[in-house]
Amino acid sequence: MERLQKEFGVTFEYSKNCMAEPDMLGSSSVKSRVDDLHRAFKDTKVKAIICATGGFNVNDLLLHIDWKIIKDNPKPIIGSSDMTVLLNAIYAKTGVTTYHGPNFFKFGMKQGLEYTLEYFQKALFLDESFDVLPSKKWSEDKWWRDQEHRTFSDNDGYIICNPGTAKGKIVGGNLCSFNLLQGTPYMPKLKDAILFIEDDDLAGDLTFGEFYRNLHSLLQQPNADSIKGILIGRFYSKSEMTAEKIKFIAKSDPRLKKIPIIANVDFGHTDPAITFPIGGTVEIRAGKNKAEIKITKH
Repeated sequence: MERLQKEFGVTFEYSKNCMAEPDMLGSSSVKSRVDDLHRAFKDTKVKAIICATGGFNVNDLLLHIDWKIIKDNPKPIIGSSDMTVLLNAIYAKTGVTTYHGPNFFKFGMKQGLEYTLEYFQKALFLDESFDVLPSKKWSEDKWWRDQEHRTFSDNDGYIICNPGTAKGKIVGGNLCSFNLLQGTPYMPKLKDAILFIEDDDLAGDLTFGEFYRNLHSLLQQPNADSIKGILIGRFYSKSEMTAEKIKFIAKSDPRLKKIPIIANVDFGHTDPAITFPIGGTVEIRAGKNKAEIKITKH
């Protein structure tokens, strides 16, 4: 919290129920979380909402949310991982732009946060479009266990799976969470969309198969034929998602072969990570050896 106050001059207050007794899934009751969400959107003093952390069960809120409250009181809400469900549902039901970015937990990181803060500022505090450049270093360690002894690796940059150019609306986030919206009224339209998709390390060395089938499930949804491009976030090392495997997935369907696909982009469960607007616009240009990504909030 002190880091954000120093960097951006903002003040904070915690939601009423954020420290409520957790249940077996590590979260508080549906009512307490929905009440906090409604209260934050209705409170005119609250200018933005940052989700505390991820989890597994934010989709249990969707039936209980008053979408009119959010539509009538639009403001940025930021989160990632399981929050992918809530962010995309809000955009689908209200048209309000949401932000896939660091959960509040991440701002406690002492080292390696500069790139994340830079793109958090660009997405939330600036009006102009911004280019997304690869970070120089990245990390996948459990930083909260030992803040003083971190491991960082050189970033090899983007993996260009399929060349091409495209411009479209941004939807997506954590792929296995995003797919929970399939067949529901909370699924954003895929027509003319550019997908931002990534996955965590829960599947370990089975990530290749999991990511493959989850993407193909998404390709079976209405209007998937009109998806204009795909950006894939960086994977954990233990997932064994080599460039060869990612390129195999990128060419595993005739529709995928026709659109630009760029992988190893700085978002997902590793650090650092950009903040990007769900409902915003992205332009991508992928050549044989170079890729450009430009994001606009609107």
